[in-house]
Amino acid sequence: MTRLTFYGGINEIGGNKILLEDEGTRILLDFGMSFGKREEFFEEYLTPRTSNALGDFLEMGLVPDLEGIYRTDLVRLLGRQPKPSLIDAIFLSHAHADHVNYVSFLHEDIPLYCGSSTLLILKALVESKTRTIESEILDFVRRPRTRGRREPPVKRKIETFRTGDKIRVGSLLVEPVHVDHSAPGAYGFIIHTSRGVVAYTGDLRLHGRRYQMTEDFIEKAKKEKPLALISEGTRLKEKHRRQEKGGEEEVKEECLKKVRKTKGLVVADFNFKDADRVKTFYWIAQKTKRKMVVHLLDAFLLKYLSQDPALGLPKPDDPNILIFLPKRQSGTYREDDYQRAERQFYHYPNTVTAENLEQEKSLLCFSYWKIKELIDIKPMPKSCFIHSLSEPFNEEMELTYQRLRNWVDHYKLKFFQSHCSGHASERELKEIVGRIGPKRLFLVHTKPPKKKYLVPLKEKEIRRFQKLVKREFRGLAEEIITPEYGKPYEL
Repeated sequence: MTRLTFYGGINEIGGNKILLEDEGTRILLDFGMSFGKREEFFEEYLTPRTSNALGDFLEMGLVPDLEGIYRTDLVRLLGRQPKPSLIDAIFLSHAHADHVNYVSFLHEDIPLYCGSSTLLILKALVESKTRTIESEILDFVRRPRTRGRREPPVKRKIETFRTGDKIRVGSLLVEPVHVDHSAPGAYGFIIHTSRGVVAYTGDLRLHGRRYQMTEDFIEKAKKEKPLALISEGTRLKEKHRRQEKGGEEEVKEECLKKVRKTKGLVVADFNFKDADRVKTFYWIAQKTKRKMVVHLLDAFLLKYLSQDPALGLPKPDDPNILIFLPKRQSGTYREDDYQRAERQFYHYPNTVTAENLEQEKSLLCFSYWKIKELIDIKPMPKSCFIHSLSEPFNEEMELTYQRLRNWVDHYKLKFFQSHCSGHASERELKEIVGRIGPKRLFLVHTKPPKKKYLVPLKEKEIRRFQKLVKREFRGLAEEIITPEYGKPYEL
């Protein structure tokens, strides 16, 4: 018996949680946070209770209520009897939160497999961020925590892989194959089961700087003639997003022209996990004789990702890099005010503060969550703001985007948008599926077009979307399925 069951990524973008069972072997493909579903119940000041830990997430349907998959300490807090793990392994496609964050809840005996760059990103995030129940991916602290007693965290069993590796887990043979995405170290999987091959795309695209990696996955999957293909469909029918022409190279040329015309400060807003985008702005800074200014918290990502020579990223002490030190609680820059991990960068010779930043010689790499530092920087006239992220596509993002524009307008920054998506366009999706030619296509990581994003979907809207998917992919697979939550699909 071979079957697939989907517990996330259904009628939503992200939140992938896929269970594959074969002859008594069980593996998970990703176990991520569902941003949309989480926002239906929680926000910044209405957060899940740490005292109840897993219970709040189960109650609101943010994780599936299954036995034998969760940490023994969290199960005890629910008043249940812990059981041995029923999952033999989890395979992570890449390091984005909507694919990895809820590994935090999983049983401590489940081995975790991921790409080398994914592990580097996760290490950077662990070192730079405050521990929460939703971010304990590499290790975790048993709960309830004993006051005044510091117990060492429990480390998970982690194995890394690269393209060409073959990993045997029970009756399954898993082959990771690199793909191009906006996070480095992204992989799809070719999984040999007792019934045939199951292929999983993870997140991928054909228009990025490393599109050939996605081509490798397509050719490998095509050769195996998969019984089933689990594919992302993020950009299906999302007409508001720009269709890429030259991908990352186009972004690079557009932004270079804008920076060359700017006499004041340049602020670039992008995801620092995107190694290609980091390299783009690093290159632009050098071409325009500016310093690339990196926020203290992003220096951790440079520290770890620069360890992978294949990525070609600079180290934090690179002479073309400046590390921005934000003010801490005292309103000064005293070393004691910074977290212990942050102090490793404090005495670097290339640190800079708001007071001594040479704005006309700087390219400031700040995401939305760091924009408040502009209050101390006070951007000079003729400065610009480059928004190198996707345009908003849900209600929450619309609110955030408007708040961002308020900051930009307040400081009279010239606004400029240039972005290349990490996901395949509709045309690319159809090309990928058509070339692979699976018997069954399971489309995940996508949602119906909808104005009120946070309002739960009605049954008729889901059925309408299922018909749309079948119409769009007709002829590319023998059977086209938009999976239902918790429904097992036998292969």
